[in-house]
Amino acid sequence: MMFEQSDFPVELNEILERVQSVNPLKYGKTRNYTDGAVSQLSPYISRGVIHLREIAEQMLSRYPHQAVLPFFRELCWRNYFQRVWEAKGDEIFSDLKYAQQNVQHHQIPSAIVQAKTGIHAIDTAINKFYETGYLHNHMRMYIAALTCNIGHAHWKQPAQWMYYHLLDGDPASNMLSWQWVAGSFSSKQYLMNQDNVNQYTKSKQVNSFLDLSYEQLHEIGLPDCLKATDDFMQKTNLPETQMESDLHAENIFLFDSFQLDPRWHAGESGKRILLLEPQHFEQFPVSKKVLNFIMDLAKQIPGIECYCGSFESLRSIFPNTTFHFIDHPTNQHFIGQREKRNLLFPNITGYYGSFSAYWKKAEPLFYKNQF
Repeated sequence: MMFEQSDFPVELNEILERVQSVNPLKYGKTRNYTDGAVSQLSPYISRGVIHLREIAEQMLSRYPHQAVLPFFRELCWRNYFQRVWEAKGDEIFSDLKYAQQNVQHHQIPSAIVQAKTGIHAIDTAINKFYETGYLHNHMRMYIAALTCNIGHAHWKQPAQWMYYHLLDGDPASNMLSWQWVAGSFSSKQYLMNQDNVNQYTKSKQVNSFLDLSYEQLHEIGLPDCLKATDDFMQKTNLPETQMESDLHAENIFLFDSFQLDPRWHAGESGKRILLLEPQHFEQFPVSKKVLNFIMDLAKQIPGIECYCGSFESLRSIFPNTTFHFIDHPTNQHFIGQREKRNLLFPNITGYYGSFSAYWKKAEPLFYKNQF
C-alpha cells in the first residue's frame, strides 16, 4: 500500500494498520526511489507511538529473515544513532569524528530555504516538505550533500532547519545523518550528480550545475545559486497551560514529544501529563505543524493533560507524587521511576564508530531473533 505524503493519521489503529501493510520485499527493491514503497513509519517511531522491536517482530511474523533484512537494517540505523547519542551526549551536536572539510560559512544557503536551488526535483521536494513535514530519506541526503559538500555550508544550521520542519524529528538521527553526509561522522563526504538525482527521482533535468561526472563535481567552485545565505533563527511558541484537575495524584505517567504511546500503562490508575519544556524547545525548536502533530498524537492518550513548563516546576506542583517516565537522552534531569526504552539489541551498548562495526555485532542476533 502506498500513502500520500500528507497522510499521517494519529489514531493508533490506523498507525498499526500501516505497520501491517509494509511489504519489505517491495521496500528492499524500491526504497532508494523517492516514489518507492517506503513505510512512512518514521513520525510514529520518533514520537514513541510505536517501537522498533514491535515493528521487527511484526515483519518477521509474515516474512522470512532474508526478505526483512533491508528494512531491518534501516531500523538498526535509527537504533544505532540512539546508541551514539547515549554514549556521546551533546558531542553529537558538533563535528563528532572529523572536522568537516572545505567549510566556507556556518549558515544555510538561501536557495535551500526558498526551494530555489535550480535542481527541480530537490526544489519540488522542499516545497512539499513545507506542506507535509515529510522527506524521503534519499532526498534528505541530496539536500544535505547539496548544502554541505557543494554549497560548503557547515552542517549544523541546515540540520536545525530540517529538524524544525520534520514530523519525525529525532535529534540523533537528524544530526548524525547530516554529519554522515558532510563527512564529520564518516570517512568521506557523500556526493550525487544530476544523473543520480534523475535516476532516483525519475526526473529528466539536464544542463544543471550538477550535470557533471563525479570527478568534475570535486573540482567545481561554489555555484552562484548557493552563495547567498541565511541564519536559522526560529522558535517554537508553546501554548499556555495550567493544571486544573486533581492535584493530589499518587502516580503521574509522564509523556513528552518523544514518548506518546497510548498503550503505555494503559488502564492503570494515575494522572497522565504531556510535558512540553520550554528549555527543550529552545534547544530543539519545531514548527507549528510539528507541534500540532505532537499535540494531536497526545490527544489519543485517554485523560491526558498538557503542561508547558520545566520538570522542576511540575514537580513542585506535585511534591508527593511518583513520576513514571521512559528513559531518553533529553530527560536525564527527570526524577522518579525511570523505565528502559524499547530499543533493539539491549545488550549492544556503548559507542561504535561506524554503523558497519555496530551491524557486525547485531546481524548474527537478528537471525537468531535475539533483538
